[in-house]
Amino acid sequence: MTLPPAEIGPGEFYPVVGVGPHPKPWPTGEQYDPELLENGDRRNVLDHYRYWSVAAIVADLDKKRNPLRIAIENWQHDLNIGSIVRTANAFNVASVHIVGKRDWNRRGAMVTDKYLHVIHHPDVADFKAWFDERGIEIIGIDNVASSTSLESAKLPKECVLLFGQEGAGMSDEAVKACSRVLANAALNEVRLRLIHRWLSPPLQELLQMPNLEVNRDQGLLENLD
Repeated sequence: MTLPPAEIGPGEFYPVVGVGPHPKPWPTGEQYDPELLENGDRRNVLDHYRYWSVAAIVADLDKKRNPLRIAIENWQHDLNIGSIVRTANAFNVASVHIVGKRDWNRRGAMVTDKYLHVIHHPDVADFKAWFDERGIEIIGIDNVASSTSLESAKLPKECVLLFGQEGAGMSDEAVKACSRVLANAALNEVRLRLIHRWLSPPLQELLQMPNLEVNRDQGLLENLD
């Protein structure tokens, strides 16, 4: 399918994003997308990735990913799942896992899921088996009776943080699948309320923990298109 030429957005409420058609001669390399070179690249990506295909961007990001993984239990509704995915993308995590219902509202992710490895698990048992097979610890994030402090927790280099639904939190089965459940101080008495507002600070804290040896060279992506 041929894409129409990129156009300037109308007025101050539609600021110009990206770049127009690339002047010839075009740069060479397998990472470049001929249609983007021809018509312009209006995606909200870093300049380094201008005119690159999605596959090429993902391949490059795979060289720099943090070992941290994010999982969301989709067992009641899909509120804020897109926000979690978008935040996970900002930290270039190794993968995102959807546990339960396959369908979720991807509009909230603002297309960032294209640049992540999103893996679906039909149920908690399948999710737990996937991580047990790889020897990766499952750590729940929720405000339950057994929760301990996220701020004082010591975390392994590679782990998965499992979030539940906003309001309902994690299911009992998901809580049992976790080796431990941590609560962020921002939760107080609520269960994952406005999760997207406090997800970023905990991730920043995790990435700065001296015992968590992760790639701290971030700034790889903006909110992609």
